[in-house]
Amino acid sequence: MSNRTIVVSDTIVNLGPEIEVNNHGEILRFQLTETHHILGRAPRKSPPEGLVIPDQWVHISRVQATFRRVGEQYAIHDGDGQTSSMNRLFINHAIITPVQGYMLHPGDEITVGTDPKTAISITYHDPSQQIKSITPKKRSLSLKGRSSVILGRGQEADLQLDAPTISRSHAVIFPDHQGRYTIRDCSVNGVFINGKKVVTTAPLNHGDVITLGPYRLVLQGDILVLSDQGDRIRLDAKDLARVVTGKKGQKIRILNDISLVIEPGQFVALVGGSGAGKSTLMKSLLGIEAVSQGSVYLNGDDLRNYFNMYRSIIGYVPQSDIIHTNLTVKEVLNYAAKLRLPRDVNSEEIIQQVMSQVELTERQDTLVRSLSGGQLKRVSIGVELLSDPKLFFLDEPTSGLDPGLDKKIMQLLRKLADQGRTIILVTHATTNVTLCDRLVFMGLGGNLCYFGPPSEAGQFFDMENQDFADIYIKLETRDAVVQEAERFHQSEPYQKFIQERLIGQVNEQPFRPEKVKASFWRQLWVLVGRYGQLLKRDPVYLFLSLATAPLGIILIRLAIQTQNPFVGAPDYVLASLARRVIFVIVCAALWAGFASSLQEVVKESAIYLRERLVNLGLFAYLGSKLVTLGGLAIVQSLLITAVILIGFSWPPGLCGADALCLPNYFPWFLGVFITIFLTILTSVSLGLMVSAMVRNSAQANSALPLLLLPQIIFAGILFDLGNQGRFISWLMLSRWAVGALGALADVNSLVPGIPAGTDPDTIPIKEMAMFTATLPNLGLNWAILLLHTLIYLGITLGVQKRKDIY
Repeated sequence: MSNRTIVVSDTIVNLGPEIEVNNHGEILRFQLTETHHILGRAPRKSPPEGLVIPDQWVHISRVQATFRRVGEQYAIHDGDGQTSSMNRLFINHAIITPVQGYMLHPGDEITVGTDPKTAISITYHDPSQQIKSITPKKRSLSLKGRSSVILGRGQEADLQLDAPTISRSHAVIFPDHQGRYTIRDCSVNGVFINGKKVVTTAPLNHGDVITLGPYRLVLQGDILVLSDQGDRIRLDAKDLARVVTGKKGQKIRILNDISLVIEPGQFVALVGGSGAGKSTLMKSLLGIEAVSQGSVYLNGDDLRNYFNMYRSIIGYVPQSDIIHTNLTVKEVLNYAAKLRLPRDVNSEEIIQQVMSQVELTERQDTLVRSLSGGQLKRVSIGVELLSDPKLFFLDEPTSGLDPGLDKKIMQLLRKLADQGRTIILVTHATTNVTLCDRLVFMGLGGNLCYFGPPSEAGQFFDMENQDFADIYIKLETRDAVVQEAERFHQSEPYQKFIQERLIGQVNEQPFRPEKVKASFWRQLWVLVGRYGQLLKRDPVYLFLSLATAPLGIILIRLAIQTQNPFVGAPDYVLASLARRVIFVIVCAALWAGFASSLQEVVKESAIYLRERLVNLGLFAYLGSKLVTLGGLAIVQSLLITAVILIGFSWPPGLCGADALCLPNYFPWFLGVFITIFLTILTSVSLGLMVSAMVRNSAQANSALPLLLLPQIIFAGILFDLGNQGRFISWLMLSRWAVGALGALADVNSLVPGIPAGTDPDTIPIKEMAMFTATLPNLGLNWAILLLHTLIYLGITLGVQKRKDIY
């Protein structure tokens, strides 16, 4: 009697160990009765030792797996126990090797390959054993006869998918009039079909792989199968190399053919001396630094091509802190949750869970700037934990911490890895790396000198003790590094931990998945709220921003004493004074705009890059800067206008002989307010552009004189400009702001007429076209200021866009 059974119903009773082989709904069951079994299309043994798979199941190798009895249990080995099968064996994306194998437990589900479209599952059952813990079974759902099927996190969902990045009603599947199925994206974080983002709706075909957050589902006819719960991420790096150009044009290799295998739930430390390429390697594994050759794969998907599909489950804590220090711990987490998570999640509950995980519940109302170094780093980790990442990168998380805090951070990361996360960190401190599962020891020039368990590193480097500092000393010279790297590539650890476990690309697509676009309005108001809170927390800065320009104008009033520069009979002295007062008012407005914006992008560049890598919208980010600084500009303009209204008299009317003059009913103070506001807004836009271009805050500060000096020189007030000077002045904000205020004050009317027979060149002050008191001239000045604003904002968008990694 054959031990191969094609299951039609669930009426078969078996009290011994058995395996269930599932090929997308076609199921075979085999009883395990012998001490040794071989599974495959041509297993070299007859039943019952041979477990024969039909030839048409081509994804199964001729010899796919070997089962060996160990006591009362069975162990499974890839291939024949010596040589791997074609598509390999995996459990939760961790590879099963031919020699080491894996001890089976009831409920374990082994997969042949990692591509959901072709993967075949092998489930182990043993009714005689008490089941202590069973890996959750993948669920399936029949679509046949249903008018719609809801996929999501909510109780109303027909297939519940529990993850912070999943919306309550994430997607809906419904039949169309042709008998096919269509999926509609109803989420914040998007739906992907075979790696391609769904735009509103998309048709479904047999075998399509649907990705929602960390979950993957496969449509098999009318059955929707949950093929991967996304809680296990493996990373394979293959032949990574990076070559950069030195200052003298020479080629420098900073990563040298690195291959690594990091399996699900492993805690991995990248260590080595300065210049060894640790951070470069980590950023290459994360995909934020391009490599000259080689690839990184997540669960068999090329990271560079599939990053948009994985971005919601990748966490990254860079070396510089990615949080605003003028917020409380809870506020930091709250704003991050609003930016990253769907609107319908219980963010308060998630925030409380995260604060408990990083042990900061008692400090939730403390300003971040008041925290210790270790607590600060835990806040950065907490921000990433909000979206429950399954792959976590940290760059020097313990840098600058004392040994006690270093140990606490490492213990926290060990705990997170034990929860199933794959964690990779760069560190100089090696005291606590024994908490890690794998140690990556890098040498000068980006050479891999060791990869394996920390406990075996001393033996590999012939060190009698486990003092990792001795390994640093051994790898001090480049020659020693090259020698050890070559020795490692020929060693047993390289064969055991890399060669036997390395897999390449499984899924190939001709396109890259598109980035999911978050809600512009939601992100805008979250960012505006955060920005406003930061301003409130710095009252001195806010006071100086609002008071500096009005105070400058008050000082002008005090300096000129009782003189009124804008009202009086035509007089050369009065006309000159009016122009100078207008010039100083414009300079004050320009200063207000530059001072409030020059630091705004560069000071949070690390925060921006991290949030942009998740889902931050470029228009929402710059829009929040413009809305907040624009609101500040309105208040500044009101204060400046009020000071001018109180301190200076203005011409009662602006109508002269010209029929197109500004009418009497036009309130001059409204015109002054609009001009001051446009001047500040335009200078804010220019300041944001420069802030986006510079690399650090010091460069931004140094740029302020370079911005102001041309505005002063080419405003057209201090100097008579020639043809070239006039052309340059058109590019200056000051020229158009001075022109608008001069038109409103009608300063040309203060210039006496030229007496008959007088040489015009002897006249000290002449009328200027830019001060013509007409509506078209005023409108032209305002329009040019607006044009400057749009140009600067457009350039800022382009500069920020160029910073995108994906």
